[in-house]
Amino acid sequence: MKDAENGYHISFFKPTTERARFNRNLVVWLASVWFITIFGFQIALRVMQKPTPEPSFTIFENVWDNISNSTATEGEIRQFGFSVLSVLGKVAITHDERVILSEAMSWSVYKLVPDSLQPGVYAEMQDFAALKAAISNISDEEYIEAKQFLSDKYGNLLGLSPYDPRRIVIPIELTVNNIESLSDASVHSLPSIMEKYLVHNQSVLTDIKFLGFPFHYFYTAVFLLVLFVGLCWIYCVRSDRRNKVLGIED
Repeated sequence: MKDAENGYHISFFKPTTERARFNRNLVVWLASVWFITIFGFQIALRVMQKPTPEPSFTIFENVWDNISNSTATEGEIRQFGFSVLSVLGKVAITHDERVILSEAMSWSVYKLVPDSLQPGVYAEMQDFAALKAAISNISDEEYIEAKQFLSDKYGNLLGLSPYDPRRIVIPIELTVNNIESLSDASVHSLPSIMEKYLVHNQSVLTDIKFLGFPFHYFYTAVFLLVLFVGLCWIYCVRSDRRNKVLGIED
């Protein structure tokens, strides 16, 4: 009885017939090709990638020493505020990082106006913060007008072009916290925050284009899909041929 039961036992890893062995070898071969084309590309990306900074990070690096030492010129403060604003315009920023960046951007705006006008800037920031907290709808006309006013005024102060979308971020991120001097937390954390969001790993596999597509997009979205269908076709054709050789008919 035991031998009879074993005769019906089928194992993919220990095939007992020629057709089963062929089927196992073919599946392993095709799965290996699929595995290598997927994970091999990811490994190649890792091996060939190199840290590439955005222009805003280069600007930040050039002025940071003077900013942290309180010896920066007006132009360097403007460049600093511009680079920080480039990060504030990104979406995936943690709350604590946003607080530090907002304080740094607001500090740069505050320092760019003459000393005699700084109390007025401080009052404008406070008034807008109070208005933002009081409204229940961002379509409020008074809020929109105040936001546009600050966007234009401080956008020009930071050297942004009239059509630069970063202007929109300025009034939203303004704060009077630590506005007269950068906090120790900001001085300590800003370099790592800026590097985190402004330095990206790139390689020739992500920079070149193929048939009008970035190569990495074409490879993952088009080539791998075609390859999968092709591997399925190869499996069917090879299996049918082997069945004919062995005299097996479905």
